[in-house]
Amino acid sequence: MASERTTEINEKSTNDLFQRYQALSVDDKLALLYYLYEAMGDSITPAAPEAADPELAEPLVKGLFNLSEDEQLEAMRSVVRKEHSDTSERYGGLSANNQLLVWYGWAQAMGKQIVGMPSDYQAEGPVSEILSAIKGMEFQSQISLLREAATQMGFSNVTAPPPLAETGVTDSL
Repeated sequence: MASERTTEINEKSTNDLFQRYQALSVDDKLALLYYLYEAMGDSITPAAPEAADPELAEPLVKGLFNLSEDEQLEAMRSVVRKEHSDTSERYGGLSANNQLLVWYGWAQAMGKQIVGMPSDYQAEGPVSEILSAIKGMEFQSQISLLREAATQMGFSNVTAPPPLAETGVTDSL
């Protein structure tokens, strides 16, 4: 499997686990995110309280509330797939911490204002293994992995500037 470049992860073991997460299907990624937020949601949000802006994340979270369950699921899938859709574009324009806050809000609302997990869904195979591995990680590694997962979703036209090695040294102002 080809490795994607990660921006938030510095440890090889965490990056390897992230690559396993990336190989999951869209619905398995959604399930894993839901289970992770169920297990550690209360500690994720306070991880960077000054860096997240609930006023930016909340409209995206609540934007799903008035959709049908099928539309809600498709909106979340479009974000995971990085599709060119309204929800995915709005998500893609948020900072990593606000993206984490969106997933937290969606996980908190699942089964209430947002479509819940199917009652017959069982986390099996890779989902269960990855979930267990993440739960066994140090907290900072967990956050790095979740932040990386969050930033690898959503549609955005914004591209990173070329590296200095490509552009050469420039004079400072």
